Amino acid sequence: MQNKYFVSRFYKGWQIFIENPLGKTGVIILSVFMVMAMASFFVPLIDPMYDPMTGIDPDIKLSTGPGLTHWLGTDNVGRDILAQLLEGAKVAFIVGLSSAFFSIVIGTLIGMIAGYTGGVIDAILMRFADIIMVLPSLVILLILASLFGQFNIWIIVFIIAILRWPAVSRVIRSQTLSLKHRPFIEASRVAGASHVRIVLRHIMPNVLPLAFLYMTFRVTSAILVEAALSFLGFGDPSQVSWGMMLQWVWKSGHMFQAPYWLIPPGLCISLLTLAFYMLGRAMDEVLDPRLRKEGQTG
Repeated sequence: MQNKYFVSRFYKGWQIFIENPLGKTGVIILSVFMVMAMASFFVPLIDPMYDPMTGIDPDIKLSTGPGLTHWLGTDNVGRDILAQLLEGAKVAFIVGLSSAFFSIVIGTLIGMIAGYTGGVIDAILMRFADIIMVLPSLVILLILASLFGQFNIWIIVFIIAILRWPAVSRVIRSQTLSLKHRPFIEASRVAGASHVRIVLRHIMPNVLPLAFLYMTFRVTSAILVEAALSFLGFGDPSQVSWGMMLQWVWKSGHMFQAPYWLIPPGLCISLLTLAFYMLGRAMDEVLDPRLRKEGQTG
């Protein structure tokens, strides 16, 4: 019975989401970038010169504009810009989704534990969250990079996740505080349910939609942080990302001479972050009926 309720609730929420113009637009843009990320696995198989990192056109020694062989042109050493752009889409998804997922998992668990237990444990966890929250993540990453050198992409994911969970934990804590005094929670306690069962069976399903909402915004911030880090020269040197492409065009002196090299990665960063923001805004209307427009199904 409970499973049918959640299925019905999910279906109703999906209908509201997909009827939202922001939700539709976000899904379309996101689908385009997903196709780009998938294509990055197959493009190098067409010809070795389309490998985004090591592929070099033997007939090209300088940065050239778009053509039949290279649709978006090449960089200053003859590497295909389109192949790099597709690889950057894959890296953006890896960094954005992975770091957002880990930060949401950490924040949700800590928020539920703090809200449900209360007392000293709640105070300690929230003070720790406050300390992490005030730390500027990009500045911390730059300091660590200057001390230890360029980061592996998974180290970047890990650090972003560690620095971005506190805001989520506070929201989940507030929701848990509200839920734990509801009649169905009290009924579970009277029936002899353990604390773990109450948290996992009754509280978690009610806070997960809110956690997924914040995950969309965390993806956006993670993509921007990785791009900024790579542009400043502290990204993973073994991975082609959009931020790395911007660093290469800047260091090679083609910032104003090669718009076909400069504009695509910057535009992709803007559009992908916009897509996740649109998804978050549409999901916000699903969770909060007060934000829905008149005439929208509710």
